[in-house]
Amino acid sequence: MADILYTYKNNVYVNLTNKCDCRCTFCIRSHQDSVGDSDTLWHKKDPTLEEVIAAMDDFDFEGYDELIYCGYGEPTCALDILTKSARYAKEKYGIRVRINTNGLANLYYGRDIIPELEGVVDSVSISLNAPDREEYMRVTRPQFEDAFDGMLDFAAECREKLPEVKFTVVDVLPEEDIEASQKLADTMGIGLRVRHYA
Repeated sequence: MADILYTYKNNVYVNLTNKCDCRCTFCIRSHQDSVGDSDTLWHKKDPTLEEVIAAMDDFDFEGYDELIYCGYGEPTCALDILTKSARYAKEKYGIRVRINTNGLANLYYGRDIIPELEGVVDSVSISLNAPDREEYMRVTRPQFEDAFDGMLDFAAECREKLPEVKFTVVDVLPEEDIEASQKLADTMGIGLRVRHYA
């Protein structure tokens, strides 16, 4: 069975699902089967809410101050389990919750899901991946034609309704794309973090 919780660089992560509505050219799951202390992050079947909660109850959260939903899939593709397990973790363990997401959940569900994150999620990290639509579509290869604008709209609404929102790009991008991404993030009033590609 794939690991539901795993640790990497002093952080604890929830590997909620292998479903994803993108096929990013740099996605780590196309190169290896695991990250950090996990044996494998490939689920034969995505975990149930009960299995996620059991994994949390078996984990020692001492020394960890943030629970990050990020595995070998897009965590919002399992939205109901995400929100219920995150609420459980906050109430029982008093831990801060972050989601690493592609920002396409509203397109995926055909509705605004951000109100469901309010009061549950402390921080959202959104993969910007590229500074413009053409490059974004080439790099991210999403299911949705309007993915770039949808992701930006999602980020703008998160900025208004959630405590913390950041964009991320991976340092494999050309320097000029990283600079252009920073300008776009600045225009939207959202911070940008450049992630090292492991």
